[in-house]
This record gives sequence, C-alpha cells and structure tokens, in this order.
Amino acid sequence: MTPSPLLEGLMPSPSRPMVDWIAAIGELVWLSALDGVPQDPVQHAEGDVLVHTKLVVESLISDTDWQRLPAVDRRCLFWAALLHDVAKPSCTRIEPDGRVRSPGHSARGQVMARRILWRMGMPFGEREWVCHLVTHHQQPFFLVERSDAAWRARQISWQTRCDWLAILARADILGRICPEPSRLLDNVELFREVCRDAQCLEEPAPFTSDHARFTYFRDYGNDGSHDPWDTTRTEIVVLCGMPGAGKNYWLERHRSGADVVSLDDLRESLDVRPGSNQSRVMVAAREEAKTALRVGRPLVWNATNLSRWMRRGIINLAHDYGARVRIVYLEAPEQTIRCRLRGRERKVSDGVMLRMLDRWETPDATECHQLDLFVSEP
Repeated sequence: MTPSPLLEGLMPSPSRPMVDWIAAIGELVWLSALDGVPQDPVQHAEGDVLVHTKLVVESLISDTDWQRLPAVDRRCLFWAALLHDVAKPSCTRIEPDGRVRSPGHSARGQVMARRILWRMGMPFGEREWVCHLVTHHQQPFFLVERSDAAWRARQISWQTRCDWLAILARADILGRICPEPSRLLDNVELFREVCRDAQCLEEPAPFTSDHARFTYFRDYGNDGSHDPWDTTRTEIVVLCGMPGAGKNYWLERHRSGADVVSLDDLRESLDVRPGSNQSRVMVAAREEAKTALRVGRPLVWNATNLSRWMRRGIINLAHDYGARVRIVYLEAPEQTIRCRLRGRERKVSDGVMLRMLDRWETPDATECHQLDLFVSEP
C-alpha cells in the first residue's frame, strides 16, 4: 500500500489557498456524509456540518499562521480541519426542546479519523497528531475556565501540538456564526498563555522523570511541583495492536523469562469465542497477573488492548502492585494484517475486526512509564 495521492493532492498551498470541494466531496465518502447533518441553530447559524467544515477549512488556509508553517505541519492541520466534525453524523441528535447536540463527537471523531488516515497511508506520527487535534479541537474554547487547565494543557501536549490546536480552534470559531465569537477567540489566546506558562505550547510538557510523568497524569490533583519517589519493583509490558500486527513475533524475541498472560490462550482453554462475552477470560487473566505481580515477577499482558479503557484496567492493576508500566505498540498496514490473518489457524472474522477498528485508540505516553512503537509504514 502506498499513501493515497489525496493526502497531497487536495491540500492547498500558501500561494494558492483554495480547495477543490467538488473533487474532495466526490473522493471522500465521509466528507460527503456531512452534507445535510443538522447543527444547533444558535451555535451554528451558518448551516449544516458540511457548510461549517468548508468554512473552517477556508478560514484555516487563509490564516497567515498556517501559511507560514512547514508543509508537513500545514498538511496535519488541513486534515484535522477536514476531519474535526467527522463523527457528527453518528453522534447528532435533536433534543425535545429543538436544540441540536452532538455529544461525544470529538472522542468518536478521533477513532474515525485514525481508521480513515491509516487506510490512506498517512505516516504514523502525522496521523496521531491529526487524530488528537480532532480529540481536543474544542478544548481551547473553554479550557481557561477549568480548574485543571494546566493539567489538561500538559496532557494535550503529549498527544498533539498545542500551538497547532490554537490555530485549528481559531479557524473553527471563524467558520461559524454564533453568539460572542470574540469571547471564544479571546479564550483561544488565553489557552495559548496557559500552555506557554506550562511550558507546553510548542512541545510536550517537561517532567523530571518517566515516573513523575506517569504519576502526574494518573492524579488529577497533582500539581507537578514534586518528584515522586519511585517505589516500583517490577515491570509489566502491555502489548497492544491489531491481530496480525506482530505481537506474538515480538513476544518470541523479547519475553526474557517474564510470565505471560495471553487472552488468546485463555479463550482457547476456556472455550470462549472472540466475539462473545469475555468476562470469564478477563477474570482468569487478572488472577494470573496478580499471581506474578504479588511476588514481583515481570509480566507480559498479550492482547489487542486497543481501547484506552481496556488498557486502564491493566495499568491500574500494575500500579496497585508496584509495577512500572511499559506499553509496546505494534502496527502494520491493513493489507499486511489481512495477509497475515489469512494464514492463521485462529481466524478473526471481519465483524470482529470492524469492532476492533471501532474502538481503536493508539496508546500515548500519558498512560505509561515507557512507550515503545513498532510501526511498519506503508
């Protein structure tokens, strides 16, 4: 698989800030799906989601801050603007009072954007920046009003660029008709100041150690003013990736005597199908993990672990038993994965794969002490 020519072909340049919307809507099914999706008439008097998306993109590419960026940075922001409301068709609902709301569309949009850009062949690092621009695209509107503003800014900085997020948020405001746009624009500038004060406007927030970073993001009340004592006594490796991404291959070469909790092996021994209720499997897995962690033995948890929620349960268990958390994430192009899966004895149905893609949240360094990435680019 080679990167889609659309990644470059649709992107305007500073010297020609125009988008071929006919080509874009014709080529991108998910973009055309925004046509006719209603929005709240108070916050979005400009029209439906497609109208808003066009206005946001056009505001972005006319922004001199965007035009001054290097080409890769411009591309990330351009695709984030195109995708920022991609989940609204599936999240939008009309309330009894007639107001239109789209709860959860930012988080849902991150997952959809990842699947879209993975299939288009966008390089991993750029793709993840874009996905988290989608995740957080509304944060600059109101972050300054939150009691945990600095904490949230630091978290965002380990997932995407805060300075880019401010540029995207400004375009999002200018691409709508809403009450008090000047107040929202002021909040975006205040967001910049919060990030600047937290030393995370243009790069990830600094920490004195991996353990300091890990404990800071686990504890919402932590102000980051002290360096916590590291009392960890062993390590848990959390493998993470699609079936066929290479987890077992990695395990064969890097197990190094660690105990292994394998959800696939437990399913087989308990006669539980992958798409059915997994509660028995998870109970057995946790008991195996506790046995190793109690005595301080290193452990590998071998499963897909594609959602942040699923990883959180394992990470909480590791923390309770004083283990450092190392996430090993493996990824391959879709064609490679499908080719590998065809040769497996344990088949993974298309339905199971689709459900996995539907909750695919790539891990980041806010979740763990150490994050190792093994990504095969297209």
